[in-house]
Amino acid sequence: MDLETLPTPALLLDVERVRRNADRIGKRVRDLGARLRPHVKTHKSIEVARIQTEGHSRAITVSTLAEAGAFIAGGFRDITYAVPIEPGKFKTALTLAKSCEKLNLITDDPEIPALLNQAARSEHVTVDLFLKIDCGYHRCGVEPDSREAVEIPRRISDSSNLRFAGILTHAGHSYHYDSRDERLTIARHERDVMRNLATQLRDSGNDVPTVSIGSTPTITIVDHLEGIDEARPGNYIFFDAFQAAIGSCALDDCALTVLAAVVHRDLKRNKIVIDAGAIALSKDRGAIEFDPTCGYGRVLNLEGHNLDLHIDSLSQEHGEIIVENGDISRLRVGSRVRVLANHSCLSAAQHSHYNVLDCGRIVDRWEIQQGW
Repeated sequence: MDLETLPTPALLLDVERVRRNADRIGKRVRDLGARLRPHVKTHKSIEVARIQTEGHSRAITVSTLAEAGAFIAGGFRDITYAVPIEPGKFKTALTLAKSCEKLNLITDDPEIPALLNQAARSEHVTVDLFLKIDCGYHRCGVEPDSREAVEIPRRISDSSNLRFAGILTHAGHSYHYDSRDERLTIARHERDVMRNLATQLRDSGNDVPTVSIGSTPTITIVDHLEGIDEARPGNYIFFDAFQAAIGSCALDDCALTVLAAVVHRDLKRNKIVIDAGAIALSKDRGAIEFDPTCGYGRVLNLEGHNLDLHIDSLSQEHGEIIVENGDISRLRVGSRVRVLANHSCLSAAQHSHYNVLDCGRIVDRWEIQQGW
């Protein structure tokens, strides 16, 4: 099956670009002196995870317990579940912890260590627990200069069935800057906050086994990782239109596109409608802070070349493209295009599988692990 006959919408994965991205960032993390623990929520694919962990420890990061279960079944044995654990998920998490070498959990709540310890003791299992630190994103985590930053590690270390895994952060606010200097400042701050807190904890008698950071915009630009043990970037394996807009990558680094067909053409209004809408692309607005006209994705031809068109609006199954300047006669009903979506992680999560593209040909089909 080729791109002209593949049913649409369909998810296309350029495997050569995946390998190139994996090699580049994997080497960068290693050269900076840290271990790689990639976040697999971007792709949720066993095959992609094998590519990006080749030559590394095969340690990974997940965003759902369903992902953890699927990747354990796929042979991965060292996993960090990077969403703060809550009591409703204790039972599932502890069951998974018994089936792998290590399942790291995270928390930023002073009450969780005692509750989790009680549950772990009743299940006769010992769990590794990270403290989540807020390095400026303000989504989750404790402030590094707060009382909790010292108290929670102590509570974990004093627990019979918990091990203090270390401190972990995510500089998600780095996505809001398209200036190289600003992203470098955030990357340095992410690093320095964490290594300074680790020093403080160690000086006060707390062992800090691992200092963990991670985001694609910071790992692609940080100048050194002294004092950092591991990095957990995720989006880099595919990149996307957003990352290209803020300068984390070039357009030809982007590995994921959605194949779509033109289903309507309005010559009077210079409008084209394709059969890929919100549930094929996601409704992520992209880098609208920097490019108000970015729409919901860039439109490419079948060879992957930019047509200088954007998806202007989405409904559930329809994507509308307004061609303000240019000839749309070449895009007839039935013509195929590829859409480079704003956020590859969200786009991938809308689909059941990847159509693996190598040298312009579909060579395989890789399943996407779904569920929570």
